[in-house]
Amino acid sequence: MNAPRWLTDTEQRAWRAHLALHKLLMHRLDRELQEFELSLNDYEILVNLSESPERRMRMSDLADATIQSRSRLSHQISRMEAKGLVVREDCRDDRRGTFAVLTQQGWETIQRVAPHHVASVREHFVDRLTDDQLDELDAAYTPIVEHLKKLR
Repeated sequence: MNAPRWLTDTEQRAWRAHLALHKLLMHRLDRELQEFELSLNDYEILVNLSESPERRMRMSDLADATIQSRSRLSHQISRMEAKGLVVREDCRDDRRGTFAVLTQQGWETIQRVAPHHVASVREHFVDRLTDDQLDELDAAYTPIVEHLKKLR
């Protein structure tokens, strides 16, 4: 077995900064959404549905878009159905398929919450970086995201 390639000091600092940023930012955004009785997962689902044709997505496509297992998404959708934000509908073309559909209440919720969430993203992330730094982050992260998507 080959010896591990330990991280250099620079690599270790970058990795730990990334982990800390991700955890702290997700915690902050999730916490701020709690004021609207939503989780970050709820919000992500509402966004995906609100941006989809007819405000609906196949459950399998929604699971892929939100990077969740189908089982976990199903539980999440059940909780959101109980709040009146979404409903499930059978797929007419494929008996095995199911759609998640944004309700009127879900649509009104995303319209009400989105401005607050975007302001939070700006305050805690976007406005802390220059345009050049944002471009660098995009250039650095995009290939990693594409690599990891292929492994799913």
